[in-house]
Amino acid sequence: MSKREPYLGNPQATIAVLNKYGFTFQKKFGQNFLIDTHVLDKIIRAAEITEDDFVLEIGPGIGTMTQYLAYAAREVCAVEIDKSLIPILEDTLSDYDNVTVINEDILKVDITKLAEEKNGGRPIKVVANLPYYITTPIIMGLFESHVPVESITVMVQKEVADRMQVGPGTKDYGALSLAVQYYAEPYIVANVPPNCFMPRPKVGSAVIRLTRHAQTPVQVENEKLLFQIIRASFNQRRKTLANGLKNYEGLSFEKETIEAAIAECGFSPSVRGEALSLEEFAKLANVLGRAK
Repeated sequence: MSKREPYLGNPQATIAVLNKYGFTFQKKFGQNFLIDTHVLDKIIRAAEITEDDFVLEIGPGIGTMTQYLAYAAREVCAVEIDKSLIPILEDTLSDYDNVTVINEDILKVDITKLAEEKNGGRPIKVVANLPYYITTPIIMGLFESHVPVESITVMVQKEVADRMQVGPGTKDYGALSLAVQYYAEPYIVANVPPNCFMPRPKVGSAVIRLTRHAQTPVQVENEKLLFQIIRASFNQRRKTLANGLKNYEGLSFEKETIEAAIAECGFSPSVRGEALSLEEFAKLANVLGRAK
């Protein structure tokens, strides 16, 4: 079957679909639908979607980007949490026989199993237009569970995209920056103004592509400990690293052990977490791991 060219992606088509179904936006799901075909084309190009690819789309909405993905990819699985969108998706995607829609919370979907069934366990590409409140749990969930993912191309709040790619000593640097950079190479593809969406969000957005590292850039003996240390150091930004680690519930090191490890790494006793690079956090995690 030859695929139909995407026809959604402009304001008129979006309004027509919403009116046809009497759809009302759900604030709790943070819904903002893309109404700019140039941005949609950019996302497909940035994600490097080819006809050999299996793509997981998170939050298809009314199926705008899904049409673009289905037109470019071998197969698309779209996971949508809002059940009122399912009949709309069945309509807007009826011309594409290479799309499966799952009405589920993405955080409850077994993506490894999905990749095994649909792609023979080979790495999949993820594309999403994510609501702000759930961006971090979704991205971290994909990386931390070691799901076979080649790249994640997502539309997020601009401030979050900036946070993913900054380095030590900047105000946006934090646990998310380190976690993303541990697993992937972040690259901001495009900044997207509010007028590209319906309804208009109050803030600007950005498309960021996270290309998974073939091998993590630092070697760490205990990944879980590394991320506990990172979270503890940014939990209370104004505290020194030593105090942050001492007061963090998930860690059970004695004050002396923490201070000795910081000294062994060659850091100042008054250093703060925001001054450390990923390599330095890995060094500290390895020293503390051996101290147990």
